[in-house]
Amino acid sequence: MFGDVRARTEPTTRVSSILIYPVKSCRGVSVTQAPITSTGFRWDRQWLVINSKGRAYTQRVEPKLALVEVQLPNAAFNGDWEPTNTSYLVLRAPGMSELKVSMKSTGKVIDGVSMWEWSGSALDEGAEASEWFSNYLGKTSRLVRFIEGSETRAVDPEYACGYRTMFSDLFPFMLLSQGSLNALNELLKEPLPVNRFRPNILVDGCEPYAEDLWTEIKINGLIFYGVKLCSRCKVPTINQENGIAGNEPTEMLMKVRSDKVLRSNCKQGGKVYFGQNLVCKESLTQGKSKVIKVGDPVYVLKKVSSAAEAAA
Repeated sequence: MFGDVRARTEPTTRVSSILIYPVKSCRGVSVTQAPITSTGFRWDRQWLVINSKGRAYTQRVEPKLALVEVQLPNAAFNGDWEPTNTSYLVLRAPGMSELKVSMKSTGKVIDGVSMWEWSGSALDEGAEASEWFSNYLGKTSRLVRFIEGSETRAVDPEYACGYRTMFSDLFPFMLLSQGSLNALNELLKEPLPVNRFRPNILVDGCEPYAEDLWTEIKINGLIFYGVKLCSRCKVPTINQENGIAGNEPTEMLMKVRSDKVLRSNCKQGGKVYFGQNLVCKESLTQGKSKVIKVGDPVYVLKKVSSAAEAAA
């Protein structure tokens, strides 16, 4: 049951970080602002590393991807910027020379690319990128790019009908609060950095796990819907500095953030939750540039009363 919450003139909750992950499962890029497109933040999960059969590689099976640093031109996050012939996605990794991939690629379209439930065509970024990732991972690999103009990957209509994404796991945006991270770290022997959880939007100034309850928020005049608690896989257990997996935070999350704990009256699936998946209402419409910035206030417009009432 939704309860209306009046937006405060000066809310305490604000956007503290915005993170974009241009190549799925590689390192993120922290930016001061990010344009919103029909599929999420611009450039977010637009590239994907695939195996010889066209299947996606992620940190779940290739944790070395955590060590791949990604760089885009600073201007790429301006709302009206378009790449030129000298605009590059730059990749760096231990023991590897720098790889530069044109952001204005006119490469070959290949079929049979698949990730989770989706399969379709993608733009092959060429032999040099293929050799680079093949050498780095020690197995045949290719770098491909989502084709926005001709391919569509819909999110689960059970949670958000009509919305689309590129190569993100399930939804266009994932939001996490600093309060939630602080609360979890107080329980852990070794505190974890936010990069373990790979949010797009980090907010600060709210109570721990407040984001569980948010079903509608407003940031810089844009409406975001909280559509599903974010269930976590093994990726948060992977140290993003060395690619080595451990037991935490999954063991602690099972104690304090499992469906058994948070949603005891619901069907149990052995899941743990940390963060909230979002879609943006304005991503469905054409129009002037839509951007959110670090420092933007977050207005909570609607929320549920407990995590048990939230979609999951």
